[in-house]
Amino acid sequence: MSRLDSMLRRFTAQRDGLNWAADLVAELDGDALDMGLGNGRTYDHMREIMPNRRLWVMDRVLQCHPSCVPPEEDFLQGEAEDGLARLKDMGAKIVISHYDFGFGVKEKDVEEAARFSPLIADVMAPGGMIVSGQPLVGFKAVQGPEHIAPDRYYFYRA
Repeated sequence: MSRLDSMLRRFTAQRDGLNWAADLVAELDGDALDMGLGNGRTYDHMREIMPNRRLWVMDRVLQCHPSCVPPEEDFLQGEAEDGLARLKDMGAKIVISHYDFGFGVKEKDVEEAARFSPLIADVMAPGGMIVSGQPLVGFKAVQGPEHIAPDRYYFYRA
């Protein structure tokens, strides 16, 4: 599979998985969280499909497309540990989150996701959904949409 085909497959899985998870938590009260703003594409999609949820965003730096800059009060700039600790201290309850941190080196990305997993668990509301590009630990894995390969994207219940 070409790198272009792989990227398209990932983007489709990401979009379809977020849409699916947003439907599953539609009746739950709580906020949304995008971990890894990057260019802002996922953030933009999340705010479109969940316009009535507060959408927290975290990343080390703000370098997204100008149309995707989150409100200052919702952007947790800096290290993930600090941002997740701030959310926990505020008593935030996240009902849907998207995890997209990474270095682009699979072994390092998996290790980092495992290290962040308990911190993510601290802010998730019971029954909340996590859509992740990396495997997480300590959550109940669930089968996502049937057309998404199990190793392409990961889905969890808090």
